[in-house]
Formats: sequence, C-alpha cells, structure tokens
Amino acid sequence: MPDTYVGAIDQGTTGTRFMVFDHSGNVVANSYEQHEQIYPKPGWVEHDPTEIWENTKAVVTAGLDAADLDATQLEAIGITNQRETTIVWDRETGRPIHNALVWQDRRTTDRVEELEEAGKIEMIREKTGLEADAYFSATKTEWILDNAEPLKLESARTRDLRERARDGELLMGTIDSWLIYNLTGNHITDVTNASRTMLYDIEGLSWDAELLEEFDIPESMLPEVRPSSDEATYGTTDPDGFLGAEVPVAGALGDQQAALFGQTCFDAGDAKNTYGTGSFYLMNTGEEAVESDHGLLTTIGFQMSGEPVQYALEGSIFITGAAIEWLEDVDLIKNAAQTAELARSVESTDGVYMVPAFTGLGAPHWDGRARGTIVGMTRGTRKEHIVRATLESIAYQTRDIAEAMEADSGVETTTLRVDGGAVKNNFLCQLQSDIIQTEISRPEVDETTALGSAYAAGLAVGYWDTIDELRDNWQVDRNFQPEMAPEQADKMYGRWDDAVERSRDWAHEE
Repeated sequence: MPDTYVGAIDQGTTGTRFMVFDHSGNVVANSYEQHEQIYPKPGWVEHDPTEIWENTKAVVTAGLDAADLDATQLEAIGITNQRETTIVWDRETGRPIHNALVWQDRRTTDRVEELEEAGKIEMIREKTGLEADAYFSATKTEWILDNAEPLKLESARTRDLRERARDGELLMGTIDSWLIYNLTGNHITDVTNASRTMLYDIEGLSWDAELLEEFDIPESMLPEVRPSSDEATYGTTDPDGFLGAEVPVAGALGDQQAALFGQTCFDAGDAKNTYGTGSFYLMNTGEEAVESDHGLLTTIGFQMSGEPVQYALEGSIFITGAAIEWLEDVDLIKNAAQTAELARSVESTDGVYMVPAFTGLGAPHWDGRARGTIVGMTRGTRKEHIVRATLESIAYQTRDIAEAMEADSGVETTTLRVDGGAVKNNFLCQLQSDIIQTEISRPEVDETTALGSAYAAGLAVGYWDTIDELRDNWQVDRNFQPEMAPEQADKMYGRWDDAVERSRDWAHEE
C-alpha cells in the first residue's frame, strides 16, 4: 500500500498534533499547534473548545500540505486526546456553553470531599475503578451545569442549564467526542474515554444510573460508547467540509491508552510509561479488571471490534513534564534540553527534594490539596540542584507507581517501555532506570500516542490485518540499564516520602 496512509489527530493538554503514518508505522507527515492555557483562578485550568477545533482543522490541513498528500490518500483517521477534560455544548448549534474544564482543574475538590463524607467513595471505586477525584469528568460536568452562564435564546430570555440538559438540548463529552462530533456529526466516545468520566461501569460496560443520578446528569447528554477500534466506524468526514474528502473516523483512545496500544502492549503484564505534561504508567491486565489496594486506578485499556475489553492498572502522575515547563517559566532554564546539562553539572541535589504537586498529587497519594514544594535548601543551593531535584522527582514519582503496580498485580516489571517528549532526555532515562532498578526501553517512534490511535483506526478499516503486524513495526531506539547500586537508589528514594508529606493538605481557602 505505497500510496495510502492513516492519519492521527493527537489532541493534547498544550496543543494539537496531526500525524500521518505509513504501513510500517513510519511518520510521513507531522504538524502541531499550541492552544491557550486559561487560568481563571488558582487551581482552575480551562481550554477554549472552539480554538481546539479550529487548530485541529489547521494542523490536519497543514500536515497534509507539507507532505504533499491529498485527504483521499487517508484510509482512516484515528483520534487520541487528553482524557478527562470535559466540554458541554448545545446540541442544535454545536456551540460550547463554557470553556472546557481541563483534567488538571481542581475547582471541584470540595464536591469530592462531600462524596467522601457521604461514604460514597467505595461505591464509585467499585463501579468505575477510579478514585473519587476532581480529575475526572463527573464533577466537572456537574459544575458546568450548575455554574456556567446559561445560553441566551433568540427571545433574549435565559433558561436554566439543568432544565435544558433534562430537555435533551445539551451534550457533554471528553475531547474525543467533541472532535468526532465536529468531524462526523455523530455523538460518540470509545470505552477508554468513557472509563475516565467517573460515570461509566467498567465491568457492566454501560453508563451507570446511580452515578448519573448522584451528579444529576441526564443520560441523553452522554455519547454512545463504542470499541476503541471500530469496524462499524464512528462516521466519515464531510466531503464538502474542510478536508474535501469522505474519510472514515474509525478509532479513538484516551491518550494514555493510545500510548499503551502504540507501544504494542497487547498482552497481560506489558507496561509503558508516557512522560508528557504528567506521566501515566499503565500495565495491561488482560480481560481481568484488577482491583487496586495501593492507590492505582483500574481502567479500560482498549477494545477491538468484536473482542472483549482489555483492562489496565494505571498510575496517574499529574505533573512531570509540566515541572520542566515551570523551570522555564521561572527562568531557571532557557529550554528543556538544558536540564540534562545542568543536572550533570552537580553530583547530587545536596539534599534538595522538589515535589511538583502544582495541581495536587495523583496516584498513589490522591491529595487534591497538596501543592508544589521544595525542601532541603541551604544557602549553598544553586539552580543546578533545583533542576536536578526536578528531574529526580519525575523518577521518584514513577517508582511510587512501579512499586504499587507490582504489589497489586504480583508481576515484577523487568522492562518499562517509555515514550513522550521527556524521554528524548538521555539523562532522565538513565536516572529513571537507576531509581526504579529496571530496564528502560525507548522506541524509535516516540510519538506512540498518535501511533496508537492510527493503529486502532487502521485495524478497523483493514489497513493492517493483525496486531502481529504492529508488533513487527515496534523498534527499539535505545535501552537503558541500571548503573546505580540498589542501595544508593534506595537511599535517595528513602527521603522522597518525607518530602511528599511536607507538600500534603496545603491548599485551603481562607
């Protein structure tokens, strides 16, 4: 198939990327556009859904043009997305009624604490596999319906958003649903994104009536849930639209599950860690939804057409790559590439620990009120020590997850496949191998999130026939073996818990 390809829209936290892959999984087109980060109040994070859609059209068009490709050469399009980020829009006009509430947004922490006080945490965990947290879509949707400015009607009157929702006039969805809706006109999500809403029964594979009642969200607002790789497809692009072609949209996966798929972690025990804005460590547990006793999430890994759901254990770390961005924001570094040079310039952090809990702590701690903390500084502390401590914090947080993962699954990780922007940093990869005392395997194509959604879409339309073809495409760029003595790694990690404890339960309104 020399002249046809599969496209992938990768809608992430900081920007939107469009990539085109050939049959060997090689990148033949790549275009990217950032979007605005909106911070109305401390702990609040929003995106403009209309800007995201406009950027999506722009990167698809630019990517095809730069590679001299025509949209008719795309056999399918796959979508991957920042997961829990939530949009509510008008069914008739397609217009959002409020900015998207981003997965990092903490404004519903009080509501989560109400659920805890009401004794509903265990019920939520049993149905959804999730810890009750402001991270997920349920409380975000509830907040929008309760607090957004209602849309003005032609008569200049306003109607309560709750009433409009009950009358079937409003739709909600994660970013995948928003893009599928704008591309095809259909209101659809896949099982992986549904599993991140805190509204979906991951074993019954249905929206849960008790949870919908708890958050007062009518089922009519919710998208239809489909397999991640769907032979029936989610619809096609409009031949009279911006692409000028009828292309099937046939695959969707939340970004972390897409990376699991792109890393070809198709078998129980396979694990990967993606280093982006945050880091997300997933292990395939097969057809069994493994319940976590150590603060991990039980989630849906993926589903292919006509096949059972594959589950995963997940450790969600909210801030890793974003901690490096913060170093830039406060002028400690000029660019991310500088971190390795600065970190190598000192032998250690001299006892400095940085806990990047800027938006709370995720797994395994789950503390929405934790905040970023630097401890152990002396008069001799220099920026090199803080930069090194920031890189070490990424490795320590990953070790937290690795130990919880082994305790829950009973499977010892011998190799961890890694991807995402931060893994271009050889110093970080080696540090990660040292701290968790495990081989780190970096693939040649590190944009595995986009690749995973392309694989899902391509399998659905027969561009690839079997997952064995995808396994054959996976190639190692470099393996990193532990070079640090286990005793030294344990000693460095030993004070990490002390530093985390200092960051906890910090943010309280006056």
